[in-house]
Amino acid sequence: MDSLQTRRNANRWTSGSACNANFDVTTVPVFECLDDLLNMSSPIIRPLGRELDVQGLTARLCPVQLQDGTVAILSLAEHVDGDQAEALAAHVLQHGYRLAQPQRYILPAPLLLAVARGQMHPNHDQVGKEPVSSSTALSDAFQEMVEWGVRFGASDLHINIHLREAESEVRFTLSGRYVAPDRFQGIPTRTLLDMLSVIWMDIRGGNGAVFDTFTEQQGSFVRMVDGKPVLLRWASMAAERGPSVCLRLLPREAGLDMPTLDELGYLPHQCEIIESALATHGGAIIFSGAVGSGKSTSLAALMSAVPTDRKIVTLEDPVEYLIPNAVQNSLVRTLRETAHDDYGAKLRTLKRSAMNDVLLGEIRDRETGRAFLDLAGSGVSVYTTTHAPSAALVGDRLASDFIGVPRDFLATPGVLKLIVHQALLPQLCANCCLTLEEMAGVECAPSGAGSWARWLEWLWQMYGIDRDCLRMRRPGGCQVCQKTGSLELAGYMGRTVVAEYLEPAYDHDLLQSIGRGESLEYLSRPAARSCDIHRPESMSSIVQCAMYKASRGLLDVRDVERAFMPLSVQYRRRGLASRWGDGAAA
Repeated sequence: MDSLQTRRNANRWTSGSACNANFDVTTVPVFECLDDLLNMSSPIIRPLGRELDVQGLTARLCPVQLQDGTVAILSLAEHVDGDQAEALAAHVLQHGYRLAQPQRYILPAPLLLAVARGQMHPNHDQVGKEPVSSSTALSDAFQEMVEWGVRFGASDLHINIHLREAESEVRFTLSGRYVAPDRFQGIPTRTLLDMLSVIWMDIRGGNGAVFDTFTEQQGSFVRMVDGKPVLLRWASMAAERGPSVCLRLLPREAGLDMPTLDELGYLPHQCEIIESALATHGGAIIFSGAVGSGKSTSLAALMSAVPTDRKIVTLEDPVEYLIPNAVQNSLVRTLRETAHDDYGAKLRTLKRSAMNDVLLGEIRDRETGRAFLDLAGSGVSVYTTTHAPSAALVGDRLASDFIGVPRDFLATPGVLKLIVHQALLPQLCANCCLTLEEMAGVECAPSGAGSWARWLEWLWQMYGIDRDCLRMRRPGGCQVCQKTGSLELAGYMGRTVVAEYLEPAYDHDLLQSIGRGESLEYLSRPAARSCDIHRPESMSSIVQCAMYKASRGLLDVRDVERAFMPLSVQYRRRGLASRWGDGAAA
C-alpha cells in the first residue's frame, strides 16, 4: 500500500471536503492488490451501493461499511477528488452514517468492481464460489477467445452478460451465423464481468474511464494473434438482462493481400461494370447492404485497385482494412460531444489535402450525410457504404430524415455514379453437398411447396433451373467442413457475394425516381423481373444473381429463400400458371 502523495503531484488536489473537514486529499491511501484491502485495520463488511441507491456510481465510486460501523468510499484515482465523491460523502452523512478515517481509498478498477459486486467478505477472501481472478488470468482467457475467433475466420466476438444468472454467454459470428462454441460455454457471469472490466482498460478513444454496465460504450484496441495485429472494435449495449458487448475482429497486418472482387464472388460482368466506374473521375460509388453483408470488404477490395497515380485519402470510424497507397485516417467518433468537433476538423483538413479519391467509411447519420454532400459536390471521386434493402432504395436511405442528403442533390447527374447492393450467402461444401435425389430421401420438401416436384416446377418456371444442376447442403457436413465444431456451419465452406447494381449516371428514370421519392415504383418496373439464367449479364436483381449461383451448384436454393423470399411467395406475386392449380397438393 502507498499514499496518494507518493503517486501524484500534491498541487493537483484541492483543499479539504466541504462536508467533512477531516478529509485530507493528500493522504488518500492507494490499494494496489487484494492483500492491501484484506489488511485494512477495520475490514469491509458490505457494499452500500444498493442501500444508498447509488448503483450507477459503483463502477467508479463505491461506499462500503467497515467493521467499526463507519463508511469509507472506494474510488478510482481520477474520481477521488471530484464533485461526485464530495456529493457521495454528503449523501452518506445524510443517511446517518459516520465517515471512516481515512474516508476515501483509491483502488484499481477490477478490485473496485469486485467489492461493489459483493465479492469481498470479512475474514474471508470472497463470497461465493468464484475467486476474484487476476487481471493477467482474465486477459489470457480473453486472448484465447480472440485467437479462436481469428483462426476460424469469425467477424465478431459477442459477450452477453446475464446479470441475474450464474452463467453468461460467449458467441461468435461465423459465416454470418450467430454461433456458441462448446469450449466457451458455462463461463460464470462474474468472471466475464471482471474480464470486460480488465479489457476496457486497453480501450483507446472510449467513453468512460471504466467499463460501465449501465452505459453504451465504444472504442477500439489492438491484440496480437500469431504475431499479427488484430483491431478489436468495441460496442456495448446496456440491455435488459445485462450489458451486451460486440467486438468486431479486424486483421491489421501491413501488406495483407486483399481479395479481388472476383474472389469475393462478384460475377465477371459485375466486376467489369464496377471497374469501369472506378476508372472515371468524379461521382460516388456506393456499396449498400445489411449489417454484416461484407460492404466494407468489397469497398476495400475496390480501393486496392485504384491506380497508384491517384491520391487516396480515407476518413473511417475506425480504419478497418489497410489499403495500399492510401492515406488513411481513423477517427473514432465516441459518444463525447467534442468527438463531433474532431470529425469536422478532420474533414476540413481532408479537403485541403489535394486528393483525387476519398473513401468515406459509412454514411449513417446527419454528420456523415453532410460530409458526403460536401465531398460529392466538390468533384472528387467518393467511395462509401450505407445500409439499405436494395440498390434502388439507396437514394431514399440517403434522403431520409436520419441522414438528410437533399433529393435534388442526389438526382443531379454526375453525383451518383454507381450503386452496388450486396449480400453474403453460405457457399456449399463441394466435397459433401447432395443432389436433389439424395436430399429428398432425408428431408421433407421446403415449407409452402407441399412436395419436391411442386417446388422444382416453381424453380423451372421462374428461373429455368434444371433439377440436375441443384446441390443441397448435407446436414452434419463432412470432415472437410466440420472445422469449428458448430453444426450450424457444417456443410458449408465460407460465403460468397451475391449482388445487383444500378448506374444512375446512365439511368435518367432512376434519377427522376430518386428526386421525386418514387424509388418503389422504379423497383417494381417489369425490366427488374426479366432474367435468363443462362445469361448472367441479363440479370438485374440480387435474387437473380443468387439463383444463378444456385443453378451452378454453389448455393443451396433454400438458403436463397431464407435470405430473400420463399419461392411460394415469389410464385404467387408473379401470378404464373401451374399445372398444380391454386392450393393443390402434389
